[in-house]
Amino acid sequence: MGWKAIARYDVGTSHQSQELPCQDYGGYGIFHDVIVGVVADGAGSAKYSDVGSELAVKTVLNCFERVNSSDKQGFSQPLSQKGTEKVFAKIVQEVIVQLRQLADEKDYDFNDLACTLLVFIATPHWLGAMQIGDGFIVVRPQDSEDYQLLFQPDKGEFANETTFITSRDALEEMQVKVISEPQKFICASTDGLEKLAIRISDWKPFPPFFKPFEEYLEETANPEDEAEYLVNFLKSERLNARTDDDKTLLLCLWENN
Repeated sequence: MGWKAIARYDVGTSHQSQELPCQDYGGYGIFHDVIVGVVADGAGSAKYSDVGSELAVKTVLNCFERVNSSDKQGFSQPLSQKGTEKVFAKIVQEVIVQLRQLADEKDYDFNDLACTLLVFIATPHWLGAMQIGDGFIVVRPQDSEDYQLLFQPDKGEFANETTFITSRDALEEMQVKVISEPQKFICASTDGLEKLAIRISDWKPFPPFFKPFEEYLEETANPEDEAEYLVNFLKSERLNARTDDDKTLLLCLWENN
């Protein structure tokens, strides 16, 4: 029994044409039977957002690694809604501290490190998740065939607008959810894939997008060593014809056998 996971991100064609770096970043950590997943999307208008998104993801994972090393119980017991909100608020504050320190060291404007942030903690029994900005987290419970979108992406008041972790109201706009049931499949992604994965008309996941990735994880013994399927998908001409943005996929599967 245990978690299988893979995270990959790829630069969008619009960034390639402008000779810009990929501003997405994603990663995960597995601590015994707990998995922590993180994805971030750097703001297109922010000069060093690729640096900000990478630092944000690594800071979150470091926070959870410290918790796991200091507390062997870790997150084995479900947290309440308020407890989960407190955990994520502390993590967001730590990310902000790290971003401000980097901005001071490099003489960057703090807002030049702007990025969205999506995080989840999942055990065999429960899941807690948070989201600042757009992008999506979709899950499938072990006792259901239906995929569920955890949060409606934050699109702001105007087009191409969202909340970033560097925004003054980041903590106030943070969405948090606790699900007290086991999850079979989890997918976290930045907004580059929203139009393909989510029906915007009713904010429902599009099952044909997610099912092949779940099957890929089921059939793959070690996804990180057999990443060609996912890498080819993210780089495919067919995908890039439908989105020119950076794109990230973090895929997780709980395996009982």
